[in-house]
Amino acid sequence: MITRKRLATGACALLAALSVALLPTGATADAPVAKESPKVELVLDVSGSMRAKDIDGKSRMAAAKQAFNEVLDAVPSEVQLGIRTLGADYPGPDRKRGCKDTRQLYPVGPLDRTEAKTAVATLAPTGWTPIGPALLGAAEDLEGGEATRRIVLITDGEDTCAPLDPCQVAREIAAKGIHLVIDTLGLVPDAKTRQQLTCIAEATGGTYTSVHRTEDLSRRVRQLVDRAADPVVTPVATVGTQRCADAPQLKPGLYTDREAFGQHRWYRVDLLPGQELRASVSVSADRAVNNDYGVLLRAVTRHGREIVRGSEAGDGRTDVVSTGLRYPKPELDDEPEDGKPAAETVCLQISNSFSAPPSVKTTPGMPIELTVDVVDGPSTASDVASFGLGRGWWLLGALVLVGFVAGLLWGWLSRWRFAVWRTH
Repeated sequence: MITRKRLATGACALLAALSVALLPTGATADAPVAKESPKVELVLDVSGSMRAKDIDGKSRMAAAKQAFNEVLDAVPSEVQLGIRTLGADYPGPDRKRGCKDTRQLYPVGPLDRTEAKTAVATLAPTGWTPIGPALLGAAEDLEGGEATRRIVLITDGEDTCAPLDPCQVAREIAAKGIHLVIDTLGLVPDAKTRQQLTCIAEATGGTYTSVHRTEDLSRRVRQLVDRAADPVVTPVATVGTQRCADAPQLKPGLYTDREAFGQHRWYRVDLLPGQELRASVSVSADRAVNNDYGVLLRAVTRHGREIVRGSEAGDGRTDVVSTGLRYPKPELDDEPEDGKPAAETVCLQISNSFSAPPSVKTTPGMPIELTVDVVDGPSTASDVASFGLGRGWWLLGALVLVGFVAGLLWGWLSRWRFAVWRTH
């Protein structure tokens, strides 16, 4: 019997193989074309200031090398990665030579982890900080094809090679329309460095992050490399208001804005019956702030009644604090006569409790990133959201009923056992 089943299985497999082989070539012509591998180039500042020992008790260069080794171990196999340096070779005072000191340390392509780590290990803090020329070189390194392209710039200081303004260089790169994003990370940055790196990132739709610990640097670079492998939508700049009535109307997507210390920003989202609103917000502390802070995201009605909220607090150990919320709007019991249910306007309020020493500038506000998504609401108990009391009190009632029945059964069994014991 077993032999017959095996013969039948083999015959079916052979028939399937022959069927595929006999398919016309046009049937495979419509197969999806393989997607190009994303390209990422890490641009590392190796200027003399990287000798400073103010990151976890070691030099900035040592922290960068450690972070690079951890990142290289975690790079997804589909990512083509390259490394470029700035200020790594010329230690002299000649400004003209120092401002040309940028080279590709490891070519963009399939990653040989051992070779890349060996190349990084040879670096030592040396010269100038030609950020503008390094960005131009990195853009050339990533040319060709239609793959996702991303530059991750890690530096501890502002450019020292003006008048080639790196912010203007980033704007020119963005103007080419090649969809190249530049993310910047500042190692223990001062105000001028923070301002310049923020400008570079915003010019191309990238992000800026202030880094004070090796762990944060490693984690953030890994996140950015992973984002290239699984690209997200480019953030859209928006401006929140001081009240919901004047707030911008947002559709599902990713948005960026700025918020001052202790400020409230309002946005609006339309939600139809049977849909669920999912929103999250991240606020970046891009400057020195006091410990103990938090962020609050609220969904309220146009009349000010709170629907749901999400909050998160920090104690100075992270530069980004995030929170989110979910709001499922129940479906209507009766279908409208015209068949078109009215949308509910949900007001989203973002608040923060950041504060800073008097010497820290409060303008511009801190960068915030708001994600808005509208999906079909939960309709079955398998969805976690449908287990909340937001869908009604049925779950609480069911638990009470089950407890009541269990109590009756237990009492009846106890009395029966006691009666049997007395009888015998």
